[in-house]
Amino acid sequence: MTVTDDVLLVHGGTPLEGEIRVRGAKNLVPKAMVAALLGSAPSRLRNVPDIRDVRVVRGLLQLHGVTVRPGEEPGELVMDPSHVESANVADIDAHAGSSRIPILFCGPLLHRLGHAFIPGLGGCDIGGRPIDFHFEVLRQFGATIEKREGGQYLEAPQRLRGTKIQLPYPSVGATEQVLLTAVLAEGVTELSNAAVEPEIEDLICVLQKMGAIIAMDTDRTIRVTGVDSLGGYNHHALSDRLEAASWASAALATEGNIYVRGAQQRSMMTFLNTYRKVGGAFEIDDEGIRFWHPGGSLNAIALETDVHPGFQTDWQQPLVVALTQAAGLSIVHETVYESRLGFTSALNQMGAHIQLYRECLGGSDCRFGQRNFLHSAVVSGPTKLQGADLVIPDLRGGFSYLIAALAAQGTSRVHGIDLINRGYENFMDKLVELGAKVELPGRATL
Repeated sequence: MTVTDDVLLVHGGTPLEGEIRVRGAKNLVPKAMVAALLGSAPSRLRNVPDIRDVRVVRGLLQLHGVTVRPGEEPGELVMDPSHVESANVADIDAHAGSSRIPILFCGPLLHRLGHAFIPGLGGCDIGGRPIDFHFEVLRQFGATIEKREGGQYLEAPQRLRGTKIQLPYPSVGATEQVLLTAVLAEGVTELSNAAVEPEIEDLICVLQKMGAIIAMDTDRTIRVTGVDSLGGYNHHALSDRLEAASWASAALATEGNIYVRGAQQRSMMTFLNTYRKVGGAFEIDDEGIRFWHPGGSLNAIALETDVHPGFQTDWQQPLVVALTQAAGLSIVHETVYESRLGFTSALNQMGAHIQLYRECLGGSDCRFGQRNFLHSAVVSGPTKLQGADLVIPDLRGGFSYLIAALAAQGTSRVHGIDLINRGYENFMDKLVELGAKVELPGRATL
């Protein structure tokens, strides 16, 4: 793992206290921006966070001739797709290297231009996220795909056609791919075993506002009746429940008190139940949720991640840091990404006691159980964490390291903090607002 130059010094041991705001969800906003490509009229998206994934998609849209400009209010984007055009391959690659979102441009570009080029994709290294299934889905719609230097060239010789698709696993990315392709495909598309996360529902709301016909059944089946054309949309993105939960875990781990303006109960109900079982306290009002450590010992729990409406995998890593301070043995069974528990090795270096296992612990058998992956953990606590040198491995793991450094005694050097900008808007400013003692080497203490 390469140590990068973007380093943050974190002087731990101070409770985080104060108020921060979360805006639109990282797992919705960039996809809603891609959806604007499908329209024949401008779209207006509100509650947009200033994060790297948004900047990547904005750049890719502009490369393809979409005019993107700020709206009248902060956090608002207006996207005009009136003049969609092909983009230079090298320019696409330069913009897309750090993101997996470009794969979702395939369907819209095939509808608008008849062809698309998708470069090699980046993203967080947390386990298998194969893109082959995306291409297989597009073939079922009628696209042809040719491997070329630096990526894949896709073509739609004629209008894409609706199809029946059965997902082997309710993948969010694959569900988004089907939705963004099926809405303008001829006929009906039936998607079985679809992901039904709140961000997927919000994307469906966006597409419905544009004129799409999409029905969701209670058995994870989504049926899309293709239409001939779509218009624009005006939409306020749902808040980022994953960022909100990260700050909630930070309040718990540092014995702090954080009001997260914009946090919404409905999309966080599973997390809130678990937070309460651990011993965390929260209070909900119309504007957000206050999270705090009420004092006393935290409780060890058994936790299993799952697709929605289960406990989200992105909630797991930040909460594990808090579990190092709980009394007893906590069991964590990760069923979504096989490599997501790798971040715990650094927590052990800080003084945590976390043992990884290949077996499915504390819950039902999962698809990783016989495949030799370290996907279960036993966390023994409470343990005092000590400052350390940390290298951020991925987005959620990175924020988890930040929480650990804030909860630890002494100073930590956290390398690679720029990765956190992928999904946490202005996180440095928020840390300062919450009283964290952080410092960029060579600059004054923030």
